[in-house]
This record gives sequence, C-alpha cells and structure tokens, in this order.
Amino acid sequence: MDEQIGKLDERVRDQAWQRPGAKRLMTHPGVGPVTALATEVFWGDPARFADGKALASYVGMIPSEHSSGGRQRLGGLSKQGNPLLRFLWCEAVMHAVRQDPDLQRFYRRKLQQKGLGKARIATARKLGIRLYIMLRDQIDYQEFCRRGLMRQKSGVARAGMPDSTHGPPGLKRCLVGNTELMK
Repeated sequence: MDEQIGKLDERVRDQAWQRPGAKRLMTHPGVGPVTALATEVFWGDPARFADGKALASYVGMIPSEHSSGGRQRLGGLSKQGNPLLRFLWCEAVMHAVRQDPDLQRFYRRKLQQKGLGKARIATARKLGIRLYIMLRDQIDYQEFCRRGLMRQKSGVARAGMPDSTHGPPGLKRCLVGNTELMK
C-alpha cells in the first residue's frame, strides 16, 4: 500500500513540475505539489474570474447570506464550490502560517476574534486569493511579496497582499524559502 501511495505521489509531483502555473504556486510557503496542481486544474484560466471575491465564491469560501428588509445576515460557508480544493487550502494554510509572518499575524488575529474554524477558513480564503493573484499575474511568491511591499509604500494595499505594517518602522518582511527579505 505504501509503495502504491509513493508512486502516486511521485506522479503528482512530476505533473506539478511540468506545469508552469503549478510550479509557480509551489513557491508560496505551505503549498505543495498536490495543492498547486489541484488549484491550477480546477480553476482553469484565472482570467475568467473578475477578482478574488469571485474566485472565493466559485470555490465556496464565502459565507451564505440571508438578507431581508435592509438587514444582512451572514451564515456558514456556501459550500457550493469544490470540496477537495477547500480541504487542500485549509490544510495548506496551516503549514503556510508557520512560514509566512503576514499570514501568521492574520490567522492569530482572526483566531482571537472568531475562533479556530472561522480563522482557518478566513486564512485559507486569503491564501486562495494570493494564489489567484500569482496565477493571474504569472508571478512567483518572491515577486508577489515585492509587489505587496510596493503597494504598502504607495498606500494602496489590498486584500490578499502581504501586510507588514506592524513591527519596527522601515522593516518589511516577506518570507522567501527559508530566508527573509528585509527592506
């Protein structure tokens, strides 16, 4: 059984390395060959999504909504998307928060505000939006972080982009592999 699993893992790894989009996604901390390959295959062309919110809706990572009379009530996840992709993102994000200081800060803040389950889903959604940006713009994680820092300096930071506004002034962090870029 272990031998069969090993062979399948190797086939998935080979397929991921042959696809430029999956290879690009694997540069993000926490994203391995299975998550990268599944993300690229299930999405298809990222240009078909207007923005990260449309993508999150497609995957089923947004709350359901019950509105009436000007009052908006948000419920649980809509779960209308791909359950495998949601599972893989939730697993990947738990590895990513250990390696990416910005995701870790976001996760800890949501953990205090909302609890374990909602924090995990919110951070997985943020990871998904990051992966969407990387595929849409055809950039790797290092370039993603560089652009995030540029947006912060210009004052137009957006959801999904790295947030390094906390900490000592002038210190901007973005994890690349096992090293940090300091700017």
